[in-house]
Amino acid sequence: MSILTRPSEPTVSAHDRVYRGLRNRIMFGQISPGQQLTLRGIGKEFDVSMTPAREAIQRLVAEGALSMSASGRVSTPELSNDRIEELASLRSLIEVELASRALPRAHLALIDRLQTINGSISDVVSNRDAVGYIRTNLDFHRTLYLRAQAPAMLAMAETVWLQLGPTMRALYGRLRRTEAPQYHRLIISALKAGDEPGLRLAVRSDVTQGLRLLTG
Repeated sequence: MSILTRPSEPTVSAHDRVYRGLRNRIMFGQISPGQQLTLRGIGKEFDVSMTPAREAIQRLVAEGALSMSASGRVSTPELSNDRIEELASLRSLIEVELASRALPRAHLALIDRLQTINGSISDVVSNRDAVGYIRTNLDFHRTLYLRAQAPAMLAMAETVWLQLGPTMRALYGRLRRTEAPQYHRLIISALKAGDEPGLRLAVRSDVTQGLRLLTG
């Protein structure tokens, strides 16, 4: 074999492709709360057989991103006020801890990256792009939390984001945002100052204030 020949990259399985595609659509609010999904529809959309579609759905049901009725109907969950409050509290607990752990590793390049992402959020808000807003907002948080070097905790946060995805789309409509969240600027300021109490307060406010508008 020529020394210039690269080994072929492992191909993504049909199940993983469907899972990742659906997971992103749910997390970024592209599917409304209570919207029904069918194996046939998923298979057609992703050009796969029933088996990988079923496996992806079962995985997402296990993560709480989809719900399945006793009759086998699959849909995105419609969250009760109590459930929204519970998930908001989980975001507060997990994400405040992630931000606190990230603070000692918050170098200037990270802060610059967060400022760039926040500028992108302003752009999608001005375009009234709900899905773009949710995607970019989560990118802001994920970029910060990756510096915590706590993969198990970050995975827990992403599971909460996944369960909240359709609800976040509804929240975006309620907020009628005209600019990026004010708490992002406070998060960046606290990172620059090395202010852990200020960072914890800014993150807690950012991840809970909006959600609690839905339960008021």
